[in-house]
Amino acid sequence: MSWWWSGAIGAAKKKSDKRDSPPRYQSVALIIGVTGIIGNSLAEILPHSDTPGGPWKVYGVARRPRPAWSADYPIEYIQCDILDAAEAQTKLSKLTDVTHIFYVAWANMQDEADNCKVNADMLRNALNTIIPKAPKLQHICLQTGRKHYVVAPELFEIVKPHEPPFHEDLPRLNVPHFYYLLEDVLFEQVAKEERLTWSVHRPGVIFGFSPYSLTNIVGSLCVYAAICKHEGEQLRFPGSLAAWEGYWDASDADMVAEHQIWAAVDSNAKNEAFNCSNGDLFKWKHFWNVLAERFGVECGKFDENSNLSLQEMMKNKGPVWEEIVRGKGLVPTKLEQVGTWWFVDEVLGAESFLDSMNKSKEYGFMGFRNSKTSFNYWIDKMRAHRIVP
Repeated sequence: MSWWWSGAIGAAKKKSDKRDSPPRYQSVALIIGVTGIIGNSLAEILPHSDTPGGPWKVYGVARRPRPAWSADYPIEYIQCDILDAAEAQTKLSKLTDVTHIFYVAWANMQDEADNCKVNADMLRNALNTIIPKAPKLQHICLQTGRKHYVVAPELFEIVKPHEPPFHEDLPRLNVPHFYYLLEDVLFEQVAKEERLTWSVHRPGVIFGFSPYSLTNIVGSLCVYAAICKHEGEQLRFPGSLAAWEGYWDASDADMVAEHQIWAAVDSNAKNEAFNCSNGDLFKWKHFWNVLAERFGVECGKFDENSNLSLQEMMKNKGPVWEEIVRGKGLVPTKLEQVGTWWFVDEVLGAESFLDSMNKSKEYGFMGFRNSKTSFNYWIDKMRAHRIVP
């Protein structure tokens, strides 16, 4: 864990007193969206004995039943659909000992109006239930993302997008955006309670592990590469020339989790919004070679006339994936469960957008990741859990 700082550890030691028995838990975390790509990393990192603010007791909330790949995490798992206000009240009002909320959930709807309504309702239901029942609640981390700074290409003639590198002081764009509404819900709730602080975290393209995630680009690319290998096809790049040649940055899921824990326990980071990226740059054309080598498949050259779409290419590949799963003894999954093709098309069909991590560093967060190492690490994790061959 690269960011643990000696100051926090030293302060914790000074507070200890041999005459008093230390409490079993110093902090109690509630991860809402625990099976997502950042929720999974939080669930792994928070229970560690050296995690600042700890020892931590951890609750994890998700809509679906607990997956097998998280069965060993020392957390209390709660299946709850927070879009259902009554269910949220029934299941979350019992969590009276929560001290920190990590809100990393989201729902992807057909249009932005529905995105705004559904995601705002989810956050509002959760906070309306927990805040009055948890008198020791101190801090709420809200995860949004880099789309805070951009608009869809079709709106460029109406709204001028910000120019990268993005920094946190840029104003909101004049468009409907569920990230903005989530912030407003958070600010509205926190304003009612003087004891509460908040932080907002804006990662970019996340490299991480979660077969349930809608934004698991590494997992989706692994599945695509495995299918190419199985069929003896080249690994062709389904994206634009700008994506192939441009400079990119990524956000390692473990580092994003560390960033949120830092903001939750460090007084310098309270009531602020932060970008969160690895701190280095890469090109997809280089990582495409890495992906091809890892799966033993021929790396195709970029063809700007191909107009590849993974959504189209994968439409009839369900039976192929079932063959791979059976033949390689993988965890049984359907192709639509492990491949978010629309998301890969969206990312690789766009130009790169870079942010600045200066604010995080100025406020005391020095965490970073080597993005190539991160890319390989999450490929290994997908394999270790037998999600991909």
